[in-house]
Amino acid sequence: MDRLFDLDFQLLHDAVIVGIAVFVLFLVMSYMLLNPVRKMLQDRQRKIQGDIDNAKTDKEKAAAMKAEYEEKLKNVDKEAEAILSEARQKALQNEARIVDEAKQEAARIIQHANEEAKLEKNRVLDEMKQEMVTVASMMAAKVVAASIDTTIQNTLVEETLKEMGDATWQS
Repeated sequence: MDRLFDLDFQLLHDAVIVGIAVFVLFLVMSYMLLNPVRKMLQDRQRKIQGDIDNAKTDKEKAAAMKAEYEEKLKNVDKEAEAILSEARQKALQNEARIVDEAKQEAARIIQHANEEAKLEKNRVLDEMKQEMVTVASMMAAKVVAASIDTTIQNTLVEETLKEMGDATWQS
């Protein structure tokens, strides 16, 4: 028999058995080595996917917070205006209260001044009456001393009153 490439049946048989043994060894080794590697790769893939999902969630939260802060920045002007408006209203109320208190104080001062003027007027009137009594007594002394009649006496009283003036009696 002719051999093909110097191959005999025994060599082919050994080659097939070595091939089967290598295949079985490959299956056993793949089960023992490849499964843990696959498991490790799957775990790593799940961890990376979890990190990606967490990053996506964090990014969404950051975007939401950014939008919230931008909204707050927009509202800051409104809040500042509201605070300023409230401060203006309080200032106007304080101004009105101070003006009212000043008006009341001015009214008290005017009333006090009027009372003092009345008291001064009464005092002056009392002094005037005392002066008139003094003048009348002096006139009476002159009348008695001169022993004049009543017409001259009336004339003297009228002259004295004219000298003192009508305004003195009326004020």
